[in-house]
Amino acid sequence: MIVIGIDPGLARVDMASLRSITRNPWRSVMAASSLVGINARRQRLLHIYTELAALVNIYPPAHIAVEKLFFTKNITSAMSVSEARGVILLLAEQQQIPVTEYTPNQLKLAITGSGRADKRQMQEMIMRLLHLSELPRPDDAADALSIALCHIHIMR
Repeated sequence: MIVIGIDPGLARVDMASLRSITRNPWRSVMAASSLVGINARRQRLLHIYTELAALVNIYPPAHIAVEKLFFTKNITSAMSVSEARGVILLLAEQQQIPVTEYTPNQLKLAITGSGRADKRQMQEMIMRLLHLSELPRPDDAADALSIALCHIHIMR
């Protein structure tokens, strides 16, 4: 089973494709990881759509897992991230790929066993669970990997 994990953000969208290779969800391997820089305001959404479509074509997923939005103050940021999420959901719907959303606490709990884990703890667990030789870089790359791995874990 292949799962694409997506962390939609304001400055970039992090995507990772994981393939589950056994019935044990912790025995998954990273197929690909992609960071889509979305600094350009013009054609930003088209760029996200194109990059995700390419990843879906190369690694056809059984599921797409996305981090749920959580904004309390900056409505402008929330709107921009919501636009990116809309593009992701549109592509998934067009391709008939089921989408599941997870809160940051659900992700932390599934990966580290604690809903209060910090970013460094998440990176270290992703490195261990996926048998990577070093921490995922840039720092946010672990986010998309953790989303995909969380979904694989929950689906088992």
